[in-house]
Amino acid sequence: MEEASRLAERELAVAQTEWASRLGRVAIHLPKHASHISRAIRSNLAYILINADGAAIQPGSRSYDRSWIRDGSLTSAALLRLGHAEEVRRFIDWYARYQRPDGYVPCCVSPRGGDPVPEHDSHGQFIYLIKEYYDFTGDRAFLERMWPNVAKAVEYIDLLRHQRMTDEYRTPEKRAFFGLVPESISHEGYSAKPMHSYWDDFFILTGLKDAVEVARILGHGDDQAKMAAIRDEFRRDLYASIDRAMANHKIDFIPGSVELGDFDATSTTTAVNPGGERANMPQAALQRTFERYWEEFVARRDGRKEWEGYTPYEWRTVGTFVRLGHPDRAHAILDWFFTHVRPPEWNHWAEVVFNDPLSPKFIGDMPHTWVGSDFIRSVIDMFAYEREEDQSLVLAAAIPPSWITSEPIGVEMLRTPYGPLTWSMQRDSGGVVMRIEKGIAIPPGGIVVDDQTIRTLPAEVRLKR
Repeated sequence: MEEASRLAERELAVAQTEWASRLGRVAIHLPKHASHISRAIRSNLAYILINADGAAIQPGSRSYDRSWIRDGSLTSAALLRLGHAEEVRRFIDWYARYQRPDGYVPCCVSPRGGDPVPEHDSHGQFIYLIKEYYDFTGDRAFLERMWPNVAKAVEYIDLLRHQRMTDEYRTPEKRAFFGLVPESISHEGYSAKPMHSYWDDFFILTGLKDAVEVARILGHGDDQAKMAAIRDEFRRDLYASIDRAMANHKIDFIPGSVELGDFDATSTTTAVNPGGERANMPQAALQRTFERYWEEFVARRDGRKEWEGYTPYEWRTVGTFVRLGHPDRAHAILDWFFTHVRPPEWNHWAEVVFNDPLSPKFIGDMPHTWVGSDFIRSVIDMFAYEREEDQSLVLAAAIPPSWITSEPIGVEMLRTPYGPLTWSMQRDSGGVVMRIEKGIAIPPGGIVVDDQTIRTLPAEVRLKR
């Protein structure tokens, strides 16, 4: 028994060392009263790695013992930022095997193979993931190897959009559908009846933008020009459709679908990130969409609006408010979501959170690692995010005054498309000082801190706080 006990202790020590290494590639330093946030990042990273079935990234291991490209692409974005590029590469290689010869990317892969259900976000998500991996690794050989998959996916997207470019869709009654991809059930709210979902279209646009960049990087000039034309036409038709849908439904926000004119800010977040379309969207409608979300959130939080349950996919709104310049709202939402960590020691969220924690209803997987990756991506945005419209890297956009003390806070070796990022911030007798270390390349638009643009490193910046 004594020998068995010693063996167990040795194996435990080995496991602890291995997990500390896997979870410690990026460090986020916070004051003690905010340490629950960094603990939750480490825990949800661990859950993502645990729930993976070999190369297959999965949102769970019970209800969702299969792999979706939409979950996998956004979870991969979180993994890349935390230093786990190898897992992402293996996932892409594995999923690519299920792409059909015509370019169709299955929404889901299970032990039975690729799912034939048409969910039209998948093609854009697949291209986005390939480009995202390249951005973080610079692995040109990988990009060249995946080029046929990207090109075929664009061909399939072009086929889809032409189904809504016939004379039928030039009539006033159906003009709002013109140029979009067909209806689908990729948005889970439309599972009972397929809809023309803007969730699909924003991911399609993201994929088309990334495909153009892949063609440019690899020197495929003719393909780049052809794909750019498809991208531009699709963007034109998408925003024309949104304008028509808003007019048809007499609404002032960006709808979730053409048919319903429904309010769904959590879905619309994808246009901001990863879509990068903030500057191109109808600005009044964009602002109203998230103003309305904030109003409804406050009513729910403060008990003025009854609620039975919600899905913590709403974590995406936190990152969106950061990018829209509302860090106070981002933190208010974050604080409320943390009241629904159940049990508290698990540092996670189920797919569905009920007001009554004893409610005997479906909660999905627990932990649910797509939700966990949305949390990770949104919190990382508080420390650093890429701003597509000016190709800059924005730092410390949502660091509250309560976090800034005489003890330094910040990030260490956070992965970005420009290399590993390390910065620290603390208060001294002269105010607040931020130090950004060498090791990261300066983006074309510079590194932006409090509207100051930095073009040489290392740098020490006095902040307007």
